[in-house]
Amino acid sequence: MEHQKNTRETENCPVDFNTEPAATKNLVQISFPVEGMTCAACSTRLEKLLGKMDGINSAAVNLPLEKASIRFDPAKATLADFTRTVSDAGFEVPLETIRLSIDGMTCASCSARIEQAVLARPDVLEANINVALERGEFTVALGTPAKGLIDTIEDTGYEAHLFQSDLAKRGEQEKRHKQRQEREAKKDLRDLLIATLLTAPLLAQMIFMALGVPLGLPPLAELLLATPVQFYVGRRFYKGAYAAVRTGGANMDVLVVLGTSAAYFFSLFMMVKLGDASSEHLYFEAGAVIITLILLGKILETRAKRGTTAAIMELMNLRPQTARVLRDEQELELAIEDVRNGDLVITRPGERIAVDGTVTDGHSQADEALITGESLPVSKQIGDEVTGGSINGTGRLIIETTRTGSDTTLGHIISLVENAQSGKAPVQRLVDKVAAIFVPIVLVIAALTFAGWWLSGAGFEAALVACVSVLVIACPCALGLATPTAIVAGTGAAAKAGILFKSVEALETAHKVNTVIFDKTGTLTKGRPAVVQQHAEYGSSSDMLMLAASVQAASEHPLARAVQEASETVKLDLHPVTDFKSHTGFGVEGLVEDDHVFIGNLELMRQNGVELGENLQKLQCEWEQLGHTVVFVMSNKTLLGLLAIADEVREQSARAVARLQAQNIEVMMLSGDATRTARSIAKATGITNYRGETRPEDKAHEIEKLQNSSKIVAMIGDGVNDAPALALANLGIAMGSGSDVAMETAGVTLMRSDPRLVAAALEVSKRTWSKLKQNLFWAFIYNLIGIPLAVLGLLNPAIAGAAMAMSSISVVSNSLLLRRWRPHLEDHKETS
Repeated sequence: MEHQKNTRETENCPVDFNTEPAATKNLVQISFPVEGMTCAACSTRLEKLLGKMDGINSAAVNLPLEKASIRFDPAKATLADFTRTVSDAGFEVPLETIRLSIDGMTCASCSARIEQAVLARPDVLEANINVALERGEFTVALGTPAKGLIDTIEDTGYEAHLFQSDLAKRGEQEKRHKQRQEREAKKDLRDLLIATLLTAPLLAQMIFMALGVPLGLPPLAELLLATPVQFYVGRRFYKGAYAAVRTGGANMDVLVVLGTSAAYFFSLFMMVKLGDASSEHLYFEAGAVIITLILLGKILETRAKRGTTAAIMELMNLRPQTARVLRDEQELELAIEDVRNGDLVITRPGERIAVDGTVTDGHSQADEALITGESLPVSKQIGDEVTGGSINGTGRLIIETTRTGSDTTLGHIISLVENAQSGKAPVQRLVDKVAAIFVPIVLVIAALTFAGWWLSGAGFEAALVACVSVLVIACPCALGLATPTAIVAGTGAAAKAGILFKSVEALETAHKVNTVIFDKTGTLTKGRPAVVQQHAEYGSSSDMLMLAASVQAASEHPLARAVQEASETVKLDLHPVTDFKSHTGFGVEGLVEDDHVFIGNLELMRQNGVELGENLQKLQCEWEQLGHTVVFVMSNKTLLGLLAIADEVREQSARAVARLQAQNIEVMMLSGDATRTARSIAKATGITNYRGETRPEDKAHEIEKLQNSSKIVAMIGDGVNDAPALALANLGIAMGSGSDVAMETAGVTLMRSDPRLVAAALEVSKRTWSKLKQNLFWAFIYNLIGIPLAVLGLLNPAIAGAAMAMSSISVVSNSLLLRRWRPHLEDHKETS
């Protein structure tokens, strides 16, 4: 049984879920909710099952409160064990995700240490820390207080606070975060200026000495220049190292502090011992140069990281802070969070639309480029839907508010993008394991290097230089940034083009797709069908159309809307329908006064005892060869006639298919329409592999068959009946004009109805995964080449420090190149 899982980023739920020391040594007690129990037998059975688990001291299940309380040894049992036992018993522990913003992380070792500390808590099921986004997601039982997680993280040496999902609160949070970042950036630049001014003479001396020019500073001058750099500018590294060591961990700061401190204090010792004769044995410049270069690298890395998350900030900035609302015939300027559904919002020319809603007065155009990726303004008039965040054109609009805050289209986009960005690629989990042991391994290698050089007779000084080089060349930061920065940049670039990935899994699957299946209606066609021809076999066309439209008024199917619109055009009076039934894949039926009416395909007619004569078969064939959908109307076992419904092929469809085929991707079309109709649409779009008369279950069966033949299948659809196929496919892609069910089921949502975006979605996934692999290559190659060179004594410590700084910069800068990606929709090429 799957656990119910909610997402919470705001205040704690009132449900009690706590950990507290129990009376017995080494035992803790927790309480968590249990759903699905219906009687005392359920609670008694569950209590016995929990009590039999290894490490359980006592278990009590309270049926009225729907809660289990357990006292146990955390070394032998965890929340994951309890949820499995509860699930196996036929009940469930409802889960939720708590999101926290985390400040102070510097490398992958930091995130690994936080995950380790949080997972040590018995009330945490999963932990996912993203260094690039400075954010953590924690899966816990519903009602778990966030305070315990925050306390654990802060005890580890970092700062944490709740991540806000409400757009109004989130805006304030982001504003404060940006102000804090600006203050820190100013402080870092000041420290870098100080470090550069003080290190320049030391670096100049080192360069002159390497060139054989006998220009040097007195030892005391070197000490006076290096000391502020080591302990004032370098204080950030000492603080980070202390926080790590205090909690039993080690990170990049530990490596920097050990390396530079060793160089500094050895130089100080030699200066005290030898005085002015110590010039050739001083390494003050090494420590100062290392700290200066790593600080420079951190500043550049921070700026680059902000660039990778720029897409979210751009989306956040689309939301106006105020709205002009018409209440009691007065214009009021209100904070956006005070606008309610039903309010009339006035938007003047050139202003950004504040809410999602419906135009009640006025005519204009809306620039939706930053939301849907559509470059051309979209006409808006009375009755049209508008999207908050888009820019109004030259007309004044009055908009009735339908959605505000996080419920708006913009809010959903931000939520989807953030969910995708905060996920972890499978390869990242391997990297995390490497990062968790990386620093300890480097410390061991450095110690062995020192011992090896000293014992080989090279002397203490040579051993120390080699040891320091090993410590500062190690690059744990690059490892931690390699995958998240690529994912953040890639999903951000996709979002700006109107392509929303729901998860990292969807982003990963997209680059492997080798088979694409299109539904016909609303994807390859415009999804705006219209009745183009009628033939009445019995009675009049108007009577046939009236009965058909009366029944179809109860349906939401696109073809039903076409029949209704046809009746409205000739102003027919519709009658109420009773006993309405929908036959998925076939049609509908209902009672209209004394008429039992069936509307649908030929199979539905045959199921009800009606066969076509030769003339009607010929007419059906002619219409279907034109690409029309033929709908039959029957009343009281008598066939009244036929309707021909046409749905125009999108002008981009043929190019979309050609682009996919150019990438060696197999393209198929599955349609519920007659085979002749499907053949006509397939021919118009360049698809050679198609099937008609496929019901939803037939589509699912076709996908299963392809998957069994090792195909990675993407399904593109937009209707409720596409949901099963979208869910079953390796990758479901929903068109933005489609149903909520389709978009909820799919892993990718296209914000505008352009089938060319399918190829673009697969392309941006390939680009992102390519950058991710490049980043991992650079992250590992620095260490695989640099550490052996340092061990062999072939690297100067200052050069090693520069290489360490460059590793992170190269990884983040490489990810930033993804921001340049744009879908080039006119030919078979993409910009990169």
